[in-house]
Amino acid sequence: MLRIMEHRTLGNTGLQLPILSFGASSLGQEFRQVDLNEAVRSVRVALDCGMNFIDTSPFYGRGMSEVLLGVALRGVPRESYLLGTKLGRYSGEHFDFSARRVIESVDISLERMKVDHLDIVLCHDLEFVDMNQIVDETLPAMRKLQQQGKIKFVGVSGYPMKMFKFIADRAPIDVILSYNHYTLQNTMLADLVPYLKQKGIGIMNAAPFSARLLTNAPLPPWHKATPFVREIAAKAAQHAADKGSDIAKLALQFSIRNPEMTTCVVGSANPNNVQSWARWAAEPVDEALMKEVQEILKPIHNWFYVEGRVENNDPQ
Repeated sequence: MLRIMEHRTLGNTGLQLPILSFGASSLGQEFRQVDLNEAVRSVRVALDCGMNFIDTSPFYGRGMSEVLLGVALRGVPRESYLLGTKLGRYSGEHFDFSARRVIESVDISLERMKVDHLDIVLCHDLEFVDMNQIVDETLPAMRKLQQQGKIKFVGVSGYPMKMFKFIADRAPIDVILSYNHYTLQNTMLADLVPYLKQKGIGIMNAAPFSARLLTNAPLPPWHKATPFVREIAAKAAQHAADKGSDIAKLALQFSIRNPEMTTCVVGSANPNNVQSWARWAAEPVDEALMKEVQEILKPIHNWFYVEGRVENNDPQ
């Protein structure tokens, strides 16, 4: 049975997004090998739980995530969910933000997911490229597809905070997607809220667990956390466990409670995880424990790493 989840308006788009959205990167086996039946079921469970905005990218699984979504969404009325994907990044080192590839990428995504339009399309990880190209070539090409009805709203996504302002100062965008920057450990996205609101840009937050840093699970091999960051995060996780809670639960609740963040995108190919997250979102917050955990995390508050081109990153 469909659960009622709180929704918020995304900037000036008029879109109503659930406070918790489904991220489909796991369907592309970005973190582990997945069971295909479980992966498909996780999408349906997310929709049943009220997580009716789905975020993906052709980069996730090099197309696998979008293909599996096409299977998982078969028979689901298109008006019952919102769908977002990205373009520009297609493998670890393969980036192409040309106007020609914009058109090709959107058409391929539509075909893979078997839909006739995308609610949101984002430039993916633009910190790896010359951002002037995004302003001069990529976004204008996306606006043409918007006029054709293939895309409803356009925006950018990536890791550094600096680049959102760079783009929005030079081109109109509808939405941004930021990850790892509004968590128990890092709240840098909050500093950008007044600027984005003044421009009417919708704000989407993703990755409340900071790639497992704020969980009890082992970090993936590629995680850039330093030994000190890992040590402090482990202390915080242990404190939550000692109090009979889970740092992941606190992390998720923290990332959805700020009304300025329209939604928090989180994903798993495990339907049990998805159900747990929806349940946590509805449960009351242990305010005292959250404060204690934040106090433990203070030495690493707003720690971040360099991603992409050095010049596109925030000052250390």
